[in-house]
Amino acid sequence: MERARPGTLATFIDWAAERYGGLPALRFRSREEGGGWAETTFTALREEVRAVGRGLIALGVRPDDRVAIVSETRPEWTVAQFGALSAGAAVVPVYPTAGEDELVWVLGDSGASVVVCEDAAQAARVAAVRAKLPLLRHVVLMDTDGCEPGEPALRRLPGGVGQGELEKRSAARRGEDLCTIIYTSGTTGLPKGCRLTHTNVISNQDATVHLTESGPGDTTYLYLPLAHVLGQIIQLTSLRQGGTLCYFGGKVENVVAELAEARPTHLPSVPRLFEKIHAEVVSLAEAQGPGGRARLEEAVRTGVAVADARARGEEPAGELRAAWETAEESLFSLVRAAFGGRLRWALTGAAPIAPQTLDFLRACGIGVYEGYGMTEGSGVITTNHQRAARPGTVGRPVEGYEVRIAEDGEVLARGPGVFAGYHNNPSATAGAVDADGWLHTGDLGTLDADGYLTITGRKKDLIITSSGKNLAPSPVEFAIQRSRFVSRAVMVGDRRPYPVALLTLDAAEVAAWAAREGLDLGEAGPARHPEVRRLCQEAVDEANARAARPARIRAFAILNEDFSVENGELTPTLKLRRAVVGERYAAEIDALYERGDKSSGEGSGVSDGSDGSEMSDKAR
Repeated sequence: MERARPGTLATFIDWAAERYGGLPALRFRSREEGGGWAETTFTALREEVRAVGRGLIALGVRPDDRVAIVSETRPEWTVAQFGALSAGAAVVPVYPTAGEDELVWVLGDSGASVVVCEDAAQAARVAAVRAKLPLLRHVVLMDTDGCEPGEPALRRLPGGVGQGELEKRSAARRGEDLCTIIYTSGTTGLPKGCRLTHTNVISNQDATVHLTESGPGDTTYLYLPLAHVLGQIIQLTSLRQGGTLCYFGGKVENVVAELAEARPTHLPSVPRLFEKIHAEVVSLAEAQGPGGRARLEEAVRTGVAVADARARGEEPAGELRAAWETAEESLFSLVRAAFGGRLRWALTGAAPIAPQTLDFLRACGIGVYEGYGMTEGSGVITTNHQRAARPGTVGRPVEGYEVRIAEDGEVLARGPGVFAGYHNNPSATAGAVDADGWLHTGDLGTLDADGYLTITGRKKDLIITSSGKNLAPSPVEFAIQRSRFVSRAVMVGDRRPYPVALLTLDAAEVAAWAAREGLDLGEAGPARHPEVRRLCQEAVDEANARAARPARIRAFAILNEDFSVENGELTPTLKLRRAVVGERYAAEIDALYERGDKSSGEGSGVSDGSDGSEMSDKAR
């Protein structure tokens, strides 16, 4: 008789192995240069997890101890996580890009007794701050390369603990026990640790797993960080349904090339990946000369019309069918091949995705579904899916969740996945969850008549101008970023007379465009070239045409380099740290207002902070 779904993740891998046995659970590329793909079955995964669990107990890990993991997404991450959970510990993910202050804070605040490091370089970072971590007893390496004899590594942990002891530990865990502490990569201050119980995590899994049509034979390609709650949800969904979890090779720049090899059926991603592929196709169309872009847009319209017809249960015929067959042969099938040829489901979140990109992929036969969630809600709160989708929204609440909009526009959510509070921070917990169990998300949004949620911005990001106008920057920023030449747009204007913006360029797109146009961007670089400024001006003008008058961008500056995690302007989940950006580029911002004040009329501005040209009337 098949064993019921376990109540905790401590026995989850045992349960999955009983169901799926010799089927492939994990697929991964060898870390060696030119290494091929290898697989681990569910049975073999169970044995690896059990060995790690026994080894951690032998190291002295006790029930409710914290085991931290500092690593990129890779199969050893999964083995370490479930090994620690089977030993009765709680897992603390740490982004491998975390700076020294954040590393010390997360390991110290969580009280981690063991930290599993990806390699010797990460172990050296921990060693450098070891004196500040009195509760840390052991550092374990995933790789044995650079690991001294006798030093613990994931696959050579000490023995001496029997399987019976491990099973006793696993069986003793209860739903209300702590499963993980995930530290949110806050845009201000040190991150807060979200305490998620086993019930929190499994209830969110129960609410979402049926929304993904998957099973044995399906492959989910995972390059998202397992340090983030979404990566862990995707991992659980694949393993729970008997699919194969395919890990990226470790280099984000190789993701697109790897997709053709991995041939996934399922792909969770941030919008940028899909938008980059769309932009590459647009660039190729434009390179075909006059009419290339128009032919592409006509093909997309045809593909969307066919997708709409099939959603109604109708098959296209006549001229529409003929046009679709031509586009299918010349475009749509090639785009699907770039994703490996089998992709039928893709999920995107963390930021809005351009509507034209959704239309493009839908025309090609690839469904991309937007969702919304947060760590404090154990992951997914609302989502579109194959049976209910409304483009432009982030979907309806998943099973068990309620969502409502507060009087000030904040999105509130309630359900079994709402976290158990912030670690060692009761005051922050009280501010996040009210007495009736409603989670105050900090996001602003609207609900339509059918219950679909639209996110309009962050409450704490609201800009209040000197005239008292409240502006949400996200809609305008997103509208500017629809241009494939703009990587990031940041609206500035708090306690200022009007909003201005800082723009960063998509270097690859600008370079490709310049090559097609035969332009030399010069030694000063693209940020100072008048034709590049013209492209940015067009993007700002288009955004202003959609914006309410007080929110229109009056002037903008193009920065010489993009924002990055390494420079501190982005969090590990690529959220903007506005305070850092505002402080770092204070001089550029001040210059925009100084030049604007000297301009001849209200609403005039400068295109890049350097040439004093006026902006179009759309900003007035």
